[in-house]
Amino acid sequence: MRRLRPRNPLDVPLPAPPAALRRGPLREGAFRSRLHEPRTAVVLGRWLGAAVLLCFATGLISHVLQQPPGWLRDHLPSRPVQGYRITQGLHVISGIAAIPLLGAKLWVVYPRLFAWPPARTVRHALERLGIALLLGALLLELFTGLLNTLQWYPWPFPFRQTHFWLAWIAVGGLLLHIAAKGPEIAEHWRRSKPPLPGRRALLGSVAAAVGAVTLVTAGQTVPWLRSLDLLGPRRPDLGPQGIPVNRTAAQAGTVHAPTDWRLRVDGPRPYTLTMAELLALPQTDVDLPIACVEGWSASARWGGVRLRDLLDRAGAAPGALVRVTSLEQGGPYAVMTMPHTYARDPLTVLALRINGQVLHPDHGYPARIVAPNRPGVLQTKWVSRLEVL
Repeated sequence: MRRLRPRNPLDVPLPAPPAALRRGPLREGAFRSRLHEPRTAVVLGRWLGAAVLLCFATGLISHVLQQPPGWLRDHLPSRPVQGYRITQGLHVISGIAAIPLLGAKLWVVYPRLFAWPPARTVRHALERLGIALLLGALLLELFTGLLNTLQWYPWPFPFRQTHFWLAWIAVGGLLLHIAAKGPEIAEHWRRSKPPLPGRRALLGSVAAAVGAVTLVTAGQTVPWLRSLDLLGPRRPDLGPQGIPVNRTAAQAGTVHAPTDWRLRVDGPRPYTLTMAELLALPQTDVDLPIACVEGWSASARWGGVRLRDLLDRAGAAPGALVRVTSLEQGGPYAVMTMPHTYARDPLTVLALRINGQVLHPDHGYPARIVAPNRPGVLQTKWVSRLEVL
């Protein structure tokens, strides 16, 4: 009887590789644990998928707040006040939690990575190529994200843009993988009976590892976990005037502010103010957090002049953008543009004091911007000019 050829070219069998290549992890019986099985992989996959998707969603929020598309720029919300602190804290917490989850998931499924033959058909080869892409993107995303919390960038490419596009590749690969494995996932979604010996111990160990990593790192964002912040890169209560800094005045070249410093406000009615004149204006105090992309945040009481009062004096239109320029030279955030939703918020201030003290140079002396629900990199320090656009 004549064998029928497959109708779909993707199902055409590929030639088998030489048996001599079947060595090491490729040899038959190389993996003996009974836990290298689908049900355990599905359970760990659910946990890992939840962590990755939460990390992706909160990271996307951070990216939009830092670099909004033009159609959204004028609609960014300044509320809730703690919004960025919460979302960016969850971003880093879920990203760190994903590391042990990914390790456990790989341990369970890695016998399949060494299946023989490596590719049975074109479809099978494409499926394995997709897994390789997903795994590579996830590993690089988590690795670079972890080093970002340490502010260590030993690579030649820009972190933020690379991190952003890797996230899309990783999530796209994850969704494709779920679609490809849908029937198998559905088959093993519910608990099997009787339970496999050792599975509960493995899953309990992974959950304990994730919980321990979270407890000893989340304190840089979660105040009531601060005493357990053993491995977090930052202690939010350490730094000049009790608040950490990412970029110091020495790094920015602003240790000594000009003796003739003036705040320049450009608009329909431009003007300049000395420090004495700024202090003579109506003052306000606001309680706001500084929250950074590295995952740490800290609250302080900021004192100064409401930004909207300065803009009204310059004759700014209610919906005008504001460009803020720093004394810093050459920094990536030396110039910042602020939409009216922030500039007109009553809690947005040109801060001159922190917790009742004159700003330390590392915190932006002589003046800095502090606004609700904004990334720390956009809370411009060492302000010299406000420009109504």
